[in-house]
Amino acid sequence: MIEQTNFQKEVKLLRLLIFLIIVVPAAEISVLLLSGKTIGFIPTISFIILTGIIGAWLAKRQGLQAIRRVQEQISYGEPPGDALLDGLCVLAGGIFLLAPGFITDFTGFFLLIPAGRNIVKPLLLKIIRKMIDRNQITIYR
Repeated sequence: MIEQTNFQKEVKLLRLLIFLIIVVPAAEISVLLLSGKTIGFIPTISFIILTGIIGAWLAKRQGLQAIRRVQEQISYGEPPGDALLDGLCVLAGGIFLLAPGFITDFTGFFLLIPAGRNIVKPLLLKIIRKMIDRNQITIYR
């Protein structure tokens, strides 16, 4: 297999980023308009506000729990890898919940609940391992 140059990888990443910047907001607007037509303007706005409040509470709760787990594992002399991945997922979930919309709210809640994180964490671990293998991440001991 031919190895891609860094420039080619950056171009692919830039194309993906531009695609996401255009497609995600367009999809959010479409879902919001559909929701507004289906259940009405006030219920749609109320639902967005409610998911923001519940999401902020859940993100705070799960984030504090992840911090406690990291501190606990460090105090026992264990590497806090799993707890750090939980914290990363909670942080990303909280950021998604800041953006108004149903798709980002769903993604945010998915990352905040433990069952959703258990699906995402192996993928994150695989990405991190690849980055370590490519010397993009250096671990100091």
